Amino acid sequence: MKLHMLGVNGPFPQSGGATSGYLLEAGETLIQFDLGSGVLSRLTAKTAPESVSALFLTHWHFDHAADLPVLMYRLDQLGDHPLPVYAPADPDSAIRRIVAASPRFSLKDVSAGDEISVGSCTVRVGEARHPVPAVGYRIESDGVSFGYTGDTNTLPGLSAFYRGCRVLLADGLFPESEWTAQKPHLSAAGAAMLAAEAGAEHVVLTHFNPVYPPEQLLQEARMHHAHVSLARPGEVLDL
Repeated sequence: MKLHMLGVNGPFPQSGGATSGYLLEAGETLIQFDLGSGVLSRLTAKTAPESVSALFLTHWHFDHAADLPVLMYRLDQLGDHPLPVYAPADPDSAIRRIVAASPRFSLKDVSAGDEISVGSCTVRVGEARHPVPAVGYRIESDGVSFGYTGDTNTLPGLSAFYRGCRVLLADGLFPESEWTAQKPHLSAAGAAMLAAEAGAEHVVLTHFNPVYPPEQLLQEARMHHAHVSLARPGEVLDL
């Protein structure tokens, strides 16, 4: 499996950047995780968006889903079948209502405990703690496991869900000085501790708020896990 880093910011992009979006490549299977602002053009540089096998959203906040209405316009012109979209149910989301009403998408609600087969991949759905309904994902293909937390703070059982993942892509937005248990995101140190508890070989920090220096987050995370890196736009990770 390969992971293409398309957008790594949140809740808004840095100059020239994009918010959350990651393309997973597993042989002929292409799965897009989240489609935040600015991600669609970067996905288009990699592949025709209508050719992806499925789109999985961790939740419906704009920095994870803003490009879906624009993708709908592309599918109106170039799509020949509805694109499968998997996401947690959130009736308060304006974007979800657009997607649910469009024949260009085939929307399927997911919740923790679900398991979906997409091409050569098995996608398992796990819990997340965020102000809106949210989930994380664990993907398995050819004996390799990869985890993506989406947006979450601490949660009982989180490390068990990601146990044994080779790589964990984790929400590490806050420096320790700004984090509390009531915030909507993990700290970088908390993301590293989660990876260590889960036995993940490598943790990749993502969802960078441009107001916090990424190198500070990296230093704090490395106090809790030996193998930590920052998600970088355009980077391709071998999983």
